Amino acid sequence: MDVNGTVAEGFEPVREAFVRNFEVLGDRGAAVAVYRDGRRVVDLWAGTKDVDGTADSAPWERGTAQIVRSATKGVAAAALLLLHQRGLLDLDAPVGEYWPEFKAVGKERVLVRHVLSHRAGLPVLDRPLTPEEALAPLRGAEAVARQALVWEPGTDHGYHALTYGWLLGELVRRVTGRGVGDWIAEEIAGPVGADLWVGLPAAEAGRVGRAGRVEAPGNAGGLRSRPKRSVAEAYDDPASLTRRAFAAITPFPDQNDPAYRAAALPATNGIATAEGLARFYASLIGEVDGGPRLFTPRTLAAARAEESAGPDRVLVINTRFGLGYMLHGSASPLLDAGSFGHPGRGGSLGFADPESGIAFGYVTNGFSKTVTADPRAQALVRALRASF
Repeated sequence: MDVNGTVAEGFEPVREAFVRNFEVLGDRGAAVAVYRDGRRVVDLWAGTKDVDGTADSAPWERGTAQIVRSATKGVAAAALLLLHQRGLLDLDAPVGEYWPEFKAVGKERVLVRHVLSHRAGLPVLDRPLTPEEALAPLRGAEAVARQALVWEPGTDHGYHALTYGWLLGELVRRVTGRGVGDWIAEEIAGPVGADLWVGLPAAEAGRVGRAGRVEAPGNAGGLRSRPKRSVAEAYDDPASLTRRAFAAITPFPDQNDPAYRAAALPATNGIATAEGLARFYASLIGEVDGGPRLFTPRTLAAARAEESAGPDRVLVINTRFGLGYMLHGSASPLLDAGSFGHPGRGGSLGFADPESGIAFGYVTNGFSKTVTADPRAQALVRALRASF
């Protein structure tokens, strides 16, 4: 495997693990980047731009970007936290204070905090959206506003796989008057110089590779290729919260469709380079190349303070969430106890670890069956842990 890029002295184990991901774990095209204390120490890429590429296909280049699925949620969460940091949004206010239509069918007690911590009680839609409806700018928010609660908000938690994006995106629109994709581009990605988008501009479309399913050999970790029976049954049961949460758009759009990539779905369709994802997380915890630090110490503490922990009513495993971020734990192991970030179903991962100054980004064009802990990302995290 011809691996391109550089690693700083001491971080050679990450390169070794990256090579092994291609040789053993089924990667086709991927990149990984790591910052430490605002300095890039790992920047690697390899394989082909398209998952179904042959030997003569276009190679993955340093600027190649890829859809990162639910790793988008970590970027989108920063939008609400920054609005709170600027005094424009109260995390303990009812969502209906900013979005009056949302109060329908008993949702008056849903707080902004509940949205970020997957405690809102709205992981499903009784009537799933079609792909065409999901890509329309306001239809998802309108559907969530009509939806009744599954549980009393704040009393339990369950992963809001798709509805999270409509909840968060509409709050951004109501508070700022701007679409969430535009707000992220102008207030986050632009100022910190990160190549990431929620709503891919036409001018950047040529940088994005074609994604698809790959079969990773062996034990996949996290929600494994051979999940325990209760998890498998939940995904197979059309009436389960698990199946319904992931089916809030039915059928799910083609993730290679330019129309899907151009839409702004802040739960699922962010597109980033590995370097852009790592740079974003580095900017949450410190300055990068003289750019702004996004989170104040107080906001950073809030982002990674545990809000939800234990059995997840949707994922049917134990999960831990802060405000918008998964926290280090058995469902999604990160670098250490204080790490916070978000995986993307099937592979991608971004996180920061303030204590060590580490920020990490991994993107791939090959999606495995994993949900929260892909073996390729986990191999890189273990190698990173061994590097210092």
